[in-house]
Amino acid sequence: MRLLARAKRSTLRDRAVWQAASLLLAYPDEQHAERLDTVASLLEHLDGKPAELLRRTLSALRAADPITAATDYVDTFDMRRRATLYLTYWTAGDTRNRGMAMLAFSTAYRRAGVEPPRKEGPDYLPVVLEFAATVDAEAGRRLLVANRMPIDVLATALAAAGSPYTHTIAAVAATLPAVTDQQVQRARELVEAGPPTESVGLHPFSLTVPPREGG
Repeated sequence: MRLLARAKRSTLRDRAVWQAASLLLAYPDEQHAERLDTVASLLEHLDGKPAELLRRTLSALRAADPITAATDYVDTFDMRRRATLYLTYWTAGDTRNRGMAMLAFSTAYRRAGVEPPRKEGPDYLPVVLEFAATVDAEAGRRLLVANRMPIDVLATALAAAGSPYTHTIAAVAATLPAVTDQQVQRARELVEAGPPTESVGLHPFSLTVPPREGG
């Protein structure tokens, strides 16, 4: 019973971390301040390393004026800078394989009883985090674990850019199992070489949840 209770508390903590991270990684639109207030409320119930990391991003975003926050967001999460929030981009790039990779996300959503987002890619990290936080924690965790390598590559890119979003990605990583040496090496290779490239077989997704201007 103690183990069950401990596991339940851990899952509740992780869901709160994922929800806060999803809100912090959203495009700073007109609901930006409201989302930050929600994150602050969530952090009142969290402690430890993930909470500390999330507070760093929260403080940085609250200190920035709305226009600067929006501009920085677009500049930061740019595929050309290898810091995109679309997880399958890291492992499939602009290839036909990416469609199959995204299908795994859509399938997980439907099995949990919800439809994939219509105006956003199913592999968009804020969407995956919200799904894990509010719909199906275990299915969401499996998606995050399966895409741990892209998450680590994203963390590396953000850290190199000195972005405050680095701390949010680190908080998400703290809810997942430790990486293996092989995963670390593969992530390094992706950082150095970039994603696979191919110009056919993909249909672009619109960036609208929340809307990302200038994308």
